[in-house]
Amino acid sequence: MTLLTDHLVVDGVRLAHRDHGRGTPVVFLHGTPSHSYEWRDVVPHIEADGFRTLTYDLLGYGLSERPVDRDTSVAAQTDLLEHLLDALDVDRAVIVAHDIGGAIALRFAVAHPERVRQLMIIDSVSYDSWPSPTWRKIIDGNPDDFTGMSQDEFDTLLTRQLGMTVTDTSLMTGRVLQAYLAPHRSALGRVSFFEHQVRHYDSKYTEEISDDLERLTMPVRILWGEEDQWQPLHYAERLCGSIPHADLVTVPGAGHFLMEDAPERVVEEIRNFLAAR
Repeated sequence: MTLLTDHLVVDGVRLAHRDHGRGTPVVFLHGTPSHSYEWRDVVPHIEADGFRTLTYDLLGYGLSERPVDRDTSVAAQTDLLEHLLDALDVDRAVIVAHDIGGAIALRFAVAHPERVRQLMIIDSVSYDSWPSPTWRKIIDGNPDDFTGMSQDEFDTLLTRQLGMTVTDTSLMTGRVLQAYLAPHRSALGRVSFFEHQVRHYDSKYTEEISDDLERLTMPVRILWGEEDQWQPLHYAERLCGSIPHADLVTVPGAGHFLMEDAPERVVEEIRNFLAAR
């Protein structure tokens, strides 16, 4: 399905987004290598429950603009989230965030705690957890960019990586796999993938807020696939120990892309979390 429906210029750049429903705003932040497609089996259910959902592709990702001269690091994406919420007149929101989206959400919650009602972190990067060993090997092997790769070589690389995100590898095939590959099916797409995503795989953005996590006071739930190959469970346990009153929910038999392995469970956990507020 096509989840995103509109485009909005925020702080001089164009973001593809979806802003549907009424009620308490719930913001969904995707990860990498990904885009808002990962929320397709989650967001509509939360909308149907009577919430206003805001979903968008990060700058440089998916259907959003791929600027040649803008920072798309986790820190810059955090600033852009603030501008987006301002543009849409959202004062306070629940944030549900995955992977590097989790780093953006944590940074935003540290900087603007008054604007976060509740925070759910799903298989997020944290501390020194990223880039994962396989991504580090890819980065070290391609010190400049991916322009020298053919499309077939690039697709093979990314397909192999995406296969690691799920425990049931049959889920990352066919139409689903093609949707994740789609933003990169050109020379521009390959360059953009490196410039806007991989170049910013840097744990400094999470390590520099590690000591600030103990100041978070909003309700925080950490949701994690027990078989996550990129973000091992011990990072979830460390986050839970660092954030006051946070709770940790683990999902057996699920991997890093929890929304692919267990979308119904993700919907259930978000509903439970929202009801608990």
